Amino acid sequence: MLSLRSVSGSNSSRGIAAVVGVGPRLGSAVARKFASEGYTIAILSRDLEKLSQLAEEIAQAAKAQVFALRVDCADARSVREAFEGVLSLGPVEVLVYNACEPPAANEDARPAPFLAVTPDAFHRALAVSAGGAFHCAQQVIPGMVERGRGTIIFTGSSASVTGFAGYSDLSSGKFALRGLSQSLAREFQPAGVHIAHVIIDGVIGERRSLTRSSRAGGDTAGAGADPDAVAQSYWHVHAQDKSAWTQEMDIRSPSFM
Repeated sequence: MLSLRSVSGSNSSRGIAAVVGVGPRLGSAVARKFASEGYTIAILSRDLEKLSQLAEEIAQAAKAQVFALRVDCADARSVREAFEGVLSLGPVEVLVYNACEPPAANEDARPAPFLAVTPDAFHRALAVSAGGAFHCAQQVIPGMVERGRGTIIFTGSSASVTGFAGYSDLSSGKFALRGLSQSLAREFQPAGVHIAHVIIDGVIGERRSLTRSSRAGGDTAGAGADPDAVAQSYWHVHAQDKSAWTQEMDIRSPSFM
């Protein structure tokens, strides 16, 4: 279950930053950012093979220790077992919950009409977006409260605040995640735990640092948000002074849903 990816000369750790729901764009960008700031990184998703490749890339780029763990966020037991591994590495100072079940779709990949959404698909969307966030938060909050510090950032979307036709499953899960975030923020801020919800209003694109148009100063209108820029916003939330914490942040990319 647990696979270590590290390189020599790694940064002295400031604790563990756990990123749940890691793919090649936002999740990996957030992991890179926190690794560059001196955190030991635990990245979690369902596909351990792809995750291990990302762990190697992040470890080499940031000269940091990166651990890859498989998790199915819809399964409470899987979450519990994965976080037994995470917590064995040290105290979790940061949790970023980025997991999301893709919305139900037709054979042509278009959003499924409501009457075509199966009960299983609907319940899994709720289980991943909200249930998984609930289970992950329960694993790390006790330690954060005990230490009097910690940050939890939940990734939402425009579907967190607006129900779109064809996205009833996604919107229901994301609305629930937003409610969970607001409730936890009010309950645990007095204990020193910063809990925030980030609304991604648009799509995440390619890293600008890797594109020709960026180097040439080309027009990026219509492109998705740079994942490294979004990750910088996540870092900003984590680094905020306790007297002026953000509970919700709205990030809008040039491309809207």
